[in-house]
Amino acid sequence: MGFVVAIDGPAGTGKGTVTKMIAEDLGLVYIDTGAMYRCVALEAIKKKVEPQESEELLQILDKMKIDFKQTEEIQEVWLNGENVTTDIRTQEIDSRVDQFSALKCVRDKMTPLQRKMAESNSVIGEGRDVGTVVFPNADVKVYLDCSMEERASRRYKQYLEKGIETTYEEVLENIKQRYKAETEREIAPLRQAEDAILVDSTNMTIAEVVDKIESIIKEKANY
Repeated sequence: MGFVVAIDGPAGTGKGTVTKMIAEDLGLVYIDTGAMYRCVALEAIKKKVEPQESEELLQILDKMKIDFKQTEEIQEVWLNGENVTTDIRTQEIDSRVDQFSALKCVRDKMTPLQRKMAESNSVIGEGRDVGTVVFPNADVKVYLDCSMEERASRRYKQYLEKGIETTYEEVLENIKQRYKAETEREIAPLRQAEDAILVDSTNMTIAEVVDKIESIIKEKANY
């Protein structure tokens, strides 16, 4: 296994943006675990399969093929041969992904896929349980946090930029509900690993967060 960096934290802390930038700067393969769970939610919703319908969900999981393709501008997410990069980032998926990502059958399918990506690459992964479950022996672990209000403000701005109609209050409520679900779920709950370094991005710019985490990585990896 190559060098592994694990970045965990709740929704809206900037994990995805930060992780992509670090991956590019340091030449690491980016594992977007959140996108993988979003793919499950998207496919289930399209097939009208609910989380409690385990047999039907298992059939979906057995047939799923997820690929990440790096373009000059972004890392695209492909599901069963279809580019779903935009489809998995809607408010509907935001509000429902935790219903599927908390299921044991889904975790049992996704975790081995995530680990396999690190078998022959140096990687950086971000999500909720990357440092606690997926890569418990990661070389570097960071827990990226942020105030709930700031997280809601960032996500609200993202929605507006995408033309998604909503209100700040709706986004804040969704952020609160997701945090409660993620931290209280029985399987792979969101928590800071004991050996993870806390980085609070509330009053930091993206560039400042990237610099901070890269300095932590470089110290460990002798870059």
